[in-house]
Amino acid sequence: MSPARSGEGTGRGGGHRLLRVGENLRHALSDILARGQVRDPDLQGVSVTVSEVDVSPDLRHASVFVMPLGGDPEGRVLKALNANSGFFRGQLSSKVRMKYLPRLLFKLDESFQQATSIEALLKTPRVSRDLDAGGGDEGDDGEDGLSQD
Repeated sequence: MSPARSGEGTGRGGGHRLLRVGENLRHALSDILARGQVRDPDLQGVSVTVSEVDVSPDLRHASVFVMPLGGDPEGRVLKALNANSGFFRGQLSSKVRMKYLPRLLFKLDESFQQATSIEALLKTPRVSRDLDAGGGDEGDDGEDGLSQD
């Protein structure tokens, strides 16, 4: 995960404010998408999860991390979201009170896929065997539970 995604490096002392603004934008965007207020045919009938909004320190730009339920192999949904970013800014203006609404850049959230890959890796026989063998040796010096291949 990048420093910006993990909340580190968010500027000078404004980290909590940026997180709060990002969370407010995430909530409002989720509401707009859930209500189906977008008239784009590529977004009709598509459920989109807004997982995170990362706001720049000057509050002028926001990266909106989304995950279309059912996937988006051709990138149609992501392109449609970015094409309608002006519409979303207009809708946000009535829901979020800010001096300047940030420009929105929609990005695919790959953290779900990474979590699924890690979970699948942890379920492989070799890793499961290593985890089971080393699970009870935390109080020892670590030499007894090591397997050598």
